[in-house]
Amino acid sequence: MIIVDRALQARAEAGNPIKVAMIGAGAMGRGIANQIINSVPGMKLVAIFNRHLDKAKRAYDEAGVEEVKIVNNVANLEDAIAQGKYAITDDAMLLCQAESIDALIEVTGTIEFAAKVVMEAISYRKHIILMNAELDGTIGPILKVYADRAGVIITACDGDQPGVQMNLYRFVKSIGLTPLLCGNIKGLQDHYRNPTTQEAFAKRWDQTPQMVTSFADGTKMSFEQAIVANGTGMRVAKRGMLGYEYSGHVDEMTNMYNVDQLKEWGGIVDYVLGAKPSPGVFIFATNDDPKHRHYLNLYKLGEGPLYSFYTPYHLCYFEVPISVARVVLFQDVILAPLGGPVVDVVAIAKTNLKAGETLDGIGGYLVYGQCENSDVVRRENLLPIGLAEGCRLKRDIPKDQVVSYNDVQLPTGRLCDRLRLEQNNYFLPVEKTLIKS
Repeated sequence: MIIVDRALQARAEAGNPIKVAMIGAGAMGRGIANQIINSVPGMKLVAIFNRHLDKAKRAYDEAGVEEVKIVNNVANLEDAIAQGKYAITDDAMLLCQAESIDALIEVTGTIEFAAKVVMEAISYRKHIILMNAELDGTIGPILKVYADRAGVIITACDGDQPGVQMNLYRFVKSIGLTPLLCGNIKGLQDHYRNPTTQEAFAKRWDQTPQMVTSFADGTKMSFEQAIVANGTGMRVAKRGMLGYEYSGHVDEMTNMYNVDQLKEWGGIVDYVLGAKPSPGVFIFATNDDPKHRHYLNLYKLGEGPLYSFYTPYHLCYFEVPISVARVVLFQDVILAPLGGPVVDVVAIAKTNLKAGETLDGIGGYLVYGQCENSDVVRRENLLPIGLAEGCRLKRDIPKDQVVSYNDVQLPTGRLCDRLRLEQNNYFLPVEKTLIKS
């Protein structure tokens, strides 16, 4: 980050700003628009897509941009950009196809729609910054395969808790320690919250009830920790993670974990409810060098064997432009899968489900998401919650039971299902590959 500000200033002084476009203009999208337009020299938000043009225009309006141009083809979009105008459109593919756009920010939180946009952007060799852990945690590994082939970057972003964890993870590794736990600090988790219970809160903060529900019922946090797991190779200690409740400071929790067990697991992702500083993130790390341990103790990190590092905040949309600059100017990936999935987010019944019901997916009334190690997901044929929406139940499912592919009929013709199947086949476990060959 320290070099990013000067690199952006140089682009501003050269009159050559990074040209970025945004997919989605909800609450986070409007924040990103305001941040780029008013606080980031050397970067220009040249276009916004939203299904409803009035929302795209609102994002520009709130950022102080009074004049926008509605575009409906690539030529019109390119002309608007060349003339220094701001463009809005209800055709997301135009932003993927325009040559003058350097990168896309995807902020929809969707799965099927976002998959189509990302695949189109990759085909036109666009870098993609995801503020969409749901997509990343469902089919991120195969999307990265396509991005790598095209020579572009797909990455999660700074500001959201996964990106903040990864920045802290990289820092801790850079000073010679071995991270063994990547943690997320939350104030609430109630698996049975739904859009009705969250309606008032959503209205107060100008968000959708479904989005707020996914925060409250633990699904969003599960996706956040799943993509950290996939970017570090860490696993979960059990389905749903350990999830301790603790009212003190996270520094005081190092003795609650067995360092030898953490090493045996290869490190874990986890979360804590109620700890301070909230809503931050933390890393527990170790070092076996007695000289290092002496100085870590001197500098008030304690005697070990686990040492606590934390960031006491995450500033969602404020930091997203930093990610754009890191990607475009330095080809620096914030957070992306190392390879195949390590942890997935599976669908769990939020209530007693009946055969014939159609699942409503993330942030709904019927299912919530929990982390599970991907080898278990494959072995038990479990249904990712990112694919649950629109699935029709073949049988009754009791409350709090995990849903499997065997329990549902998938909707037909979805790209996300094809990509998930391709991901499963591409990253077949070694033992299966050997048997097959």
